[in-house]
Amino acid sequence: MKPKIMQISAIDMTMNNFLRPLNLATREAGWDVHCVCHEGPFTKQIKDDGFKFHNVKIDRKISPLSNLKSIIKLVKLFKKEKPQIVHVHTPVASVLGRIAAKIAGVPTIIYTAHGFYFHEGMSDKQYKFFFSIEKYIGRFCTDYIFTQSQEDYEVAKKHKFLRTSKIDHYVCISNGIDLENKYNYKLKTEIEKENLRKKLEIPDDHLIVSFIGRLVKEKGIVDLLDAYSLLKEKNITIIIMGMLPHGERDTTTHDFIKKYEANKNIKFVGHVNNAEDYLNLSDIFCLPSYREGMPRSIIEAMAMKNAILATNIRGSREEVINNETGYLFEVNRSDEIAKYIDYLNNNRELLDEFKEKGLIRAHELYDENKVVAKQLNIFNKFRKD
Repeated sequence: MKPKIMQISAIDMTMNNFLRPLNLATREAGWDVHCVCHEGPFTKQIKDDGFKFHNVKIDRKISPLSNLKSIIKLVKLFKKEKPQIVHVHTPVASVLGRIAAKIAGVPTIIYTAHGFYFHEGMSDKQYKFFFSIEKYIGRFCTDYIFTQSQEDYEVAKKHKFLRTSKIDHYVCISNGIDLENKYNYKLKTEIEKENLRKKLEIPDDHLIVSFIGRLVKEKGIVDLLDAYSLLKEKNITIIIMGMLPHGERDTTTHDFIKKYEANKNIKFVGHVNNAEDYLNLSDIFCLPSYREGMPRSIIEAMAMKNAILATNIRGSREEVINNETGYLFEVNRSDEIAKYIDYLNNNRELLDEFKEKGLIRAHELYDENKVVAKQLNIFNKFRKD
């Protein structure tokens, strides 16, 4: 019988878009992979890939009654399936999943921190609350902590998020993408690039800025759109990739975004499966997020030769070298975004230099195969075929 691992996330988008390479490699390594999350628009792809899917509703916010129901369902599922490993992701799902796995007696519980929920933008009270949750759930319900950010790794280890007996169970796995096939700009042709430009009706002389993410305030979409009105020159097109996912907490940006939908220089293309094509067309990638773990979108953009504009926050500041691969700026600064776009628009040689250095950095540090291999090495320690 194959060893069994259950991957847990709140929504199916995370399971499909971010965990798919790991799940495929884990199955290839001989594991029986089960995917546990709330059913949604990406569930069909998960099932088509041949993974065993379990529909469990997990709210993406603290809601005591709903959270308790999720824990009960997860406990029953774990007791029935008897996995050797439960591997949890996303803030609320990672807490509920670990509590349930501990109650169910799962032998090994692994938590990937895609970015600890506490961050410098919070009030002291909020920070301490979420910090305490991470610390005590880590101590009592976790065997391994994987972090994508080196900064998170240092925080977890310094503050002893795991028991002393597990001092060697902190692993910084980083983040990575498919550099050989999907995000390889050399595989793209000029004809493909021009066809997409024509399809989007972007003038030949326009600088193109792109964004990928959920269309919620904490991703900085409001700041990016506000920056457009502050630009000194208007030969700029902004491509917005993303949507408001099923089960999303923040829906306040809906009405705000509607104001920009008629602007011919702002293209809302929704969720796309070929982000690499849009990034290949793009000159600058902007991620003005308020909180990140280790954003994959920045790596994807660097691999497709984009200069990067990003907020000076955990994860982003680890990936972007200020004034070398792009610029870092503080949270909620539309004026800074506009300033840097204008500057690079008028300094195309510097823009090209940033693009080249970002490409080199992506290939040196962010290979998906290496990230997956680190995790499989840990999984295989607990195989019981």
